[in-house]
Amino acid sequence: MYSLRCYVEPRANKLETETADDFVLKQTTVLTGASIKGLISPATPLANITNVEIELYHVFPLDSVDPPSGNVPSRVNSPGDVEIDSATRDASQRTLRFNASLLNANFSALKTVVNGINKKPLNTTHGEPSATGDEVEIAITFTNPIVLSAGHYFFRPEVLVTGADFLYLSAPRPIVAPGTPIAGDLQAWIRNSNLSPDWLRIGTDIIGIDINTGAAAPTFNMAFSLSGTVLQAPATPGQADCHDVTISGLAEQFGSIPAAVSALGFSSVKALQVSFRAFCEP
Repeated sequence: MYSLRCYVEPRANKLETETADDFVLKQTTVLTGASIKGLISPATPLANITNVEIELYHVFPLDSVDPPSGNVPSRVNSPGDVEIDSATRDASQRTLRFNASLLNANFSALKTVVNGINKKPLNTTHGEPSATGDEVEIAITFTNPIVLSAGHYFFRPEVLVTGADFLYLSAPRPIVAPGTPIAGDLQAWIRNSNLSPDWLRIGTDIIGIDINTGAAAPTFNMAFSLSGTVLQAPATPGQADCHDVTISGLAEQFGSIPAAVSALGFSSVKALQVSFRAFCEP
């Protein structure tokens, strides 16, 4: 289905490691779920996947100190320093639920990026050895859906596995069929708690030029997808009538507000109202 070459790891009880890749929304959208693919140690029970957290980021320099620290080669087209607070979802907080399934009990990735995440000039490590394990897919439902305006964002999942690590798998860049190419598609970025708030490009900054052939540095997309519903008549955040116009548009699009609650996956009319009031704030 897709070619996998490199993966990265958010690791519990060690240096926190975050990996983010971008997505584009052409219209205001209610995100209702996501799916990610990764590798865990062989024979690790799926029940050992105990928590999933999702964060979303704007593109730098939004939500960031600018100019940045200079600890990395570039921050152009990276995630911002800090997440979009209103978009964080966490299974431990019951704002998402997840289900893990086994795809392949003997899957190998050619290269890893686990420990070699360093400030410049030590950022280019050419990656770390390959690894084999259980390929898993985690299907995520946002029990509190995320409302986002049209724009360019980064998606960052983090997975907690008891007794093991979750290694986030990569997919080809540029995106190939059956995937849908993204105009302006950016490469995946990574950081650990020593590097934060800065980010490194996994391919350009860490893997780098092939030391044997001189081939250009590869670039990567991460193996994730998002699901949601495009709103037909949203108002503009910050406008005085934003909430009223948006709620009216939802009633027209879905037939009623209770029908919108059901279609979009909100727990109640109140939860929908709260989310769209937050969306409308400037």
